[in-house]
Amino acid sequence: MADENLFEQLKTVLADLKSFLDTNVPTIKPAIQAIASLVPQVNDLLDQLIELMNKLKAALENLDVGAIPGLAEVSAFTSKIPALLDAAKKLLPNETASIDSIASITDVVTGLPSVDAVKAEILALIAAIVAHLNSLKG
Repeated sequence: MADENLFEQLKTVLADLKSFLDTNVPTIKPAIQAIASLVPQVNDLLDQLIELMNKLKAALENLDVGAIPGLAEVSAFTSKIPALLDAAKKLLPNETASIDSIASITDVVTGLPSVDAVKAEILALIAAIVAHLNSLKG
């Protein structure tokens, strides 16, 4: 079985957060409001989470991979890189930051062919989470 790619992981994490909020907003809303009266920065936390969700949404909306020729082949190429990076980390322990940077880029590129399959679901999850986060503020 193939590893779950970055976009599938994002969908899974967002679905989990949405499910938690669907169930628990009525319980945590009064608690967050009480905490905000003691620690006003909790509202900043909610605002920053909303801003992050909106940035994710914008990034996904800008991903239009359908017209990229050779994308499947590039993805196949980048899917082979993690094994190389694992070996390189062992041989070049002082290059961990550089290797991790390469791994992050590789994860994105490897998952691009599947982004269209999960894009609408991810955008819907983001919208629902933002609505919940906004409801917690007031």
